[in-house]
Amino acid sequence: MKALGIILAGGSSNRMQELTNHRAVSAMPVGGSYRCIDFALSSMSSSRINTVAVLTQYNARSLNEHLSSSKWWDFGRKQGGLYTFTPTVTATNNWWYRGTADAMYQNIDFLRRRHEPYVIITSGDCIYKVDFNELLDYHIEKKADITIVCKDMPAGVDVSRYGIVRMNEESRIVEFEEKPMMASSNTISTGIYIIRRRQLIEMLERCAEEERYDFVSDILIRYKNMKRIYGYKLKTYWNNIASVDSYYQTNMDLILN
Repeated sequence: MKALGIILAGGSSNRMQELTNHRAVSAMPVGGSYRCIDFALSSMSSSRINTVAVLTQYNARSLNEHLSSSKWWDFGRKQGGLYTFTPTVTATNNWWYRGTADAMYQNIDFLRRRHEPYVIITSGDCIYKVDFNELLDYHIEKKADITIVCKDMPAGVDVSRYGIVRMNEESRIVEFEEKPMMASSNTISTGIYIIRRRQLIEMLERCAEEERYDFVSDILIRYKNMKRIYGYKLKTYWNNIASVDSYYQTNMDLILN
């Protein structure tokens, strides 16, 4: 495939309470025999994405041990490989990841050395199955700068903890608000994005120069009127493990379905 994958798996969640005292959300058991991050890895593997970088930070030991068995997802180093990056003290940097954009910027040499024209960015705390080949085809067809995978949430669901988007009739995103107090739409961002690799490098470099660190607020929202940003509607199951309630509900969904 003409894309490499980046999985952002370094965040913590206070809403998970004691469940994440000793492990990252991405390493939480799901469905009895899986870890949360397995769903992102499985989608990338089945989409023939051969090179995947996982950025870890918070309570990463259990997650890193799980990722060491990359044979389960068929990421062989001859074809690409599964890479794990944690914050590293260097001669020019002694910061932990200060945000999602900063996490990618601190590993920007990895992006510069790669040759794939596109990058698929996702988080490690969501449960879903996506054919990234269809997403890439859509991105190219729309001639988009950035494509965001979106989902219409059922009526009555509290969407205030998500990024809320509104699209026009051509599926171009005209509004993007992160965790609004009052949501103007039930269409949310799932935290899955596709962007051209060289453009991502340029945006990350600019963010670093301006001391901006968050991919959503400092790139997606900031550039929404300057770049061609489109939404791709996901019709299949998706859930984000960000609280005890959502963790319970996700496990129940997997059992019942």
